[in-house]
Amino acid sequence: MKDNQTNILVLNCGSSSVKYQLIEISKEKVLARGVVERIGLEGSRLKHEAKKRKIIIEDHILDHDTAIDIIIKILLNDDFGVIKNINEIKAVGHRVVHGGEFFIKSSLITDDFMETLKECIPLAPLHNPANIMGITAIKKILPEVPQVGVFDTSFHQTMPEKAYIYPIPYEFYEKNRIRKYGFHGTSHRYVSRRAAEFLKIKYETLKIITVHLGNGASIAAIDKGKSIDTSMGYTPLEGLVMGTRSGDIDPAIPMILARDFRMNPASVDSLLNKKSGVLGISGISSDMRDLEEKALKNDKRAKLALDIYSYRLKKYIGSYIAAMGGVNIIVFTAGIGENSDYIREKTLEGLEFFGIKLDKKKNKGLRGKEADISSPDSKVKILVIPTNEELVIARDTRDIIISLKNK
Repeated sequence: MKDNQTNILVLNCGSSSVKYQLIEISKEKVLARGVVERIGLEGSRLKHEAKKRKIIIEDHILDHDTAIDIIIKILLNDDFGVIKNINEIKAVGHRVVHGGEFFIKSSLITDDFMETLKECIPLAPLHNPANIMGITAIKKILPEVPQVGVFDTSFHQTMPEKAYIYPIPYEFYEKNRIRKYGFHGTSHRYVSRRAAEFLKIKYETLKIITVHLGNGASIAAIDKGKSIDTSMGYTPLEGLVMGTRSGDIDPAIPMILARDFRMNPASVDSLLNKKSGVLGISGISSDMRDLEEKALKNDKRAKLALDIYSYRLKKYIGSYIAAMGGVNIIVFTAGIGENSDYIREKTLEGLEFFGIKLDKKKNKGLRGKEADISSPDSKVKILVIPTNEELVIARDTRDIIISLKNK
């Protein structure tokens, strides 16, 4: 490896999966990427892509230690790997879901970091333990390599109290830190900055609304480079209608489900997180492509699901314009935001009085590419920007490692 090359391994550890990319950060080039799926379950496998080749390795992958060991071995493999020596991995950056109020920015992983991160487990009991397992596994395999944690929640720590405090007794915030945190922060940060770069306008002068639409979906109001509000809350269930999540509902509904339908807390949680959203409305699918196809064939409930999805999104856009006192740019990103011209058009219909005018020809058929899809006379720029959370993690990791060397 050349002296000026710095390979950073980016890991996103879920409860039963590990996504990875090896990025040569000086050129911001992805050398390899892949995912280990179904960790601890039957049918576990690794999907790996490098050197314009894709392979699948099926194996019994018992735990995260085993998964990361397999990832390192495939990166070193003579046929499918991209490095010759493990020492070519100079740092590891981890996506960490929840940093609570402890982590307002990306941080070097130390013993103190780990103790604090454990305190955040109650805030993300499904995600943070998996993130910790990934960090621990790397420490065993690459004990001398620095690791950095990059948090989904940290970008939104600039929200003012009026945006993140819930109107319940204040003691629940003081004692239990029940408040709005927001998620998808790494994505919102990347696409908002990229939008400013794309338009060649100074980031700190702009009012930007970023719309992250995947199976999970959120929207953020970013004023002068700072998140001032976002739709997800204490958990990722609040906010927009999503693939299988309900988003905002009357808070009495869970109590009614428990009282009148004899549902226990676990059943209510499952219903609102896994059986609701566009899946629950349509009864067909959580995949927007399936619903668009059915809607074109006049399926009433598929059309209803799409109408509700875009209507709720439109309302959030309007409220965030009010919160910021205007908007300069609206950015669509993530799987649906980048690929669904239908949802983009449907969402922006009727917002022309705000100066938001979509160029339907530019929008039509646009998938997965950076583009300005606003009409020439639109006062607000409408952009599609593919997100790149892994690159943000790699950049933050590089910056922290450089700062350590300069101390």
